[in-house]
Amino acid sequence: MTWGETLRTAGEALLGRRMRSLLTMLGILIGIAAVMLTVGLGEGARLEITREINRLGSNLLIVMPGSMSGNGAPAASGSLTMDDALTIADPTVAPDVVGVAPMMSTRASVQHDLERATTTITGTTTDWEQVRSRALVDGRFFTSGEYATADQVAVLGPSTAATLFPDTAPVGGSVVINGQSFTVVGVLEAVGANAMTNEDDLVLVPMTTMAQRLAAPASARSLSAIYVAATDDASISAAHQQITRALTVNHGTTSADQDFSIMTFQALMTAMNTMTGVLTTLLGGLAGISLVVGGIGVMNIMLVSVSERIREIGLRKALGATPAVIRRQFLVEAGILGLLGGAMGVALGMIGAAILTPALGIEVTVSLSATLLALIVSLTIGLVAGVYPASRAAKLAPIDALRSE
Repeated sequence: MTWGETLRTAGEALLGRRMRSLLTMLGILIGIAAVMLTVGLGEGARLEITREINRLGSNLLIVMPGSMSGNGAPAASGSLTMDDALTIADPTVAPDVVGVAPMMSTRASVQHDLERATTTITGTTTDWEQVRSRALVDGRFFTSGEYATADQVAVLGPSTAATLFPDTAPVGGSVVINGQSFTVVGVLEAVGANAMTNEDDLVLVPMTTMAQRLAAPASARSLSAIYVAATDDASISAAHQQITRALTVNHGTTSADQDFSIMTFQALMTAMNTMTGVLTTLLGGLAGISLVVGGIGVMNIMLVSVSERIREIGLRKALGATPAVIRRQFLVEAGILGLLGGAMGVALGMIGAAILTPALGIEVTVSLSATLLALIVSLTIGLVAGVYPASRAAKLAPIDALRSE
């Protein structure tokens, strides 16, 4: 019996029991679709995290006041000052640092005519634009001269600009912050929100202006954070050590009682990818249980098929069919069930990905390699599930089979 005849006979046997075949494939179909969507969602989340980090700056470090314990709880309070920022910016102290942007932030109401918004007001230096790698869509950043003289100028985030100036161009206009008028000199390019803050909803003013006109006297010398740009990605670790050493000396602390913390986006990305990988594996394993159930279903149906076709098996053996041919016949049928179930599962997974991507706002990735792997897995499940029924059919004695009816 040739392979062509085996495939034709298997197709006829499955088509003759259409409903049973479809129900048998259902477990594999659901399992493959669930695994594809779970893995695709995990991969999409990983890519989104990577894009987010790259957009923020993969060579960026953020120095925060206060330290954290291993479980993320506050361990020690502390403060950062402009002296700390100047120390970090000194190339003899931190040679792997190329830019430092100290920040002093507060929440305040901003108004233009009848439009009002409550947003983050951030005082910083002229280096902020370069350190954060942010471009402007209109106007310019404030200058060193405006910084030195504490001018009342502001750069708006795109969301803030759209809220306050819905019908007019922001640049050249004025906004009122805590009762004081500021001239808008620029509007930042949109980059979206991240896990920590909305990068498009803010107002930037010179640090000197912030300290003299907007910040409370008690916090005039205290910084919210210091953004630091390392030379490149490879210099992150060296820059981290240099900043730690410099601030430890500045604050008169030791490594055991540091009152500051340094966050790198590379470390954040590694942690997030690890967490995403664990969740993907866990959910993929749970979804994979349905594949096992599907395989058991294929085995049960094939055993039923063997019982129903005992006379057919005996007749074939009486006509010269070898046990290998009989075994191959049932293995092919089981393999077809697994493969068709997998193909329908892949189709369902692709449809689910197309629906979930806009619904969740995260791209559910279905790659070619994942699709091929899903088909191979489903075929393997079918073949493995068919081994026992096929072996049982092959071991039937012709005379016993013919006597069964």
